[in-house]
Amino acid sequence: MTTTDKMLSRKEGRIGYLTFNNPERHNAVSLEMWEAAADYLEAFRADDNVRVVIVSGAGGKAFVSGADISKFEKERSSQESVDRYNAAVERANNAFYCFPKPIIAMIRGYCIGGGLGLALCCDMRICAEGSKFAVPAAKLGLGYGYEGLKKLVDLVGPSFAKEIFFTARQFTAAEAQAMGLVNRVLPDGELEDYVRNYAETIAGNAPLTVDAVKFIVEQTMTDESRRDLERCEALVQACFASNDYIEGRKAFMEKRKPAFTGR
Repeated sequence: MTTTDKMLSRKEGRIGYLTFNNPERHNAVSLEMWEAAADYLEAFRADDNVRVVIVSGAGGKAFVSGADISKFEKERSSQESVDRYNAAVERANNAFYCFPKPIIAMIRGYCIGGGLGLALCCDMRICAEGSKFAVPAAKLGLGYGYEGLKKLVDLVGPSFAKEIFFTARQFTAAEAQAMGLVNRVLPDGELEDYVRNYAETIAGNAPLTVDAVKFIVEQTMTDESRRDLERCEALVQACFASNDYIEGRKAFMEKRKPAFTGR
């Protein structure tokens, strides 16, 4: 496992926390940070006690502001190093996007470029009122590939996706919510408590149901020829065959909060 003080990982009850910890550079991400993020997520994936993950940026001024340009001379000075960096970014984004449990991006401040791409790989995005969102590719002459653009189009639609890229400007939290880019906008002082309580709400629900819905929703946005409908049906049947299904019915009849185990 890759470890670095620029990535922080911890658990509190049923919630895993992953923090990009490079506040002096607005949480710009280096190679070692991408590698560590993927490793930490893999550990959360293997931990049955973790039901929800919250991703955030340290320092209060940014979620993630993209790549750490100060590391480019070291990390992108040869074709070999470029290939390693690109592979690390792809692995990390896939780790977030394909993570089988719910992930919430808790956004405060700048969410720019690769940071927005990372947020798109999460299931929900909840931000503070002062947050700013942008993809400045058109100001830098950068190209964006199909997969990254598809995630944005799937979320906000083609017209807003074009506006984000064509203008390359910064959008406010209110504009982001109007586009469907974020789920909720909170006053800055209420963000952490709200997200934590939201995560606790999700963690208290039947994990087989929640995880099945996550997988099936993803399949609805997959090309028809690649959809795994058999897996979708198997996940649904596993819910009905579970002890949690029995517990849910009993708790409803007994007017108490269910104690789901994921089995």
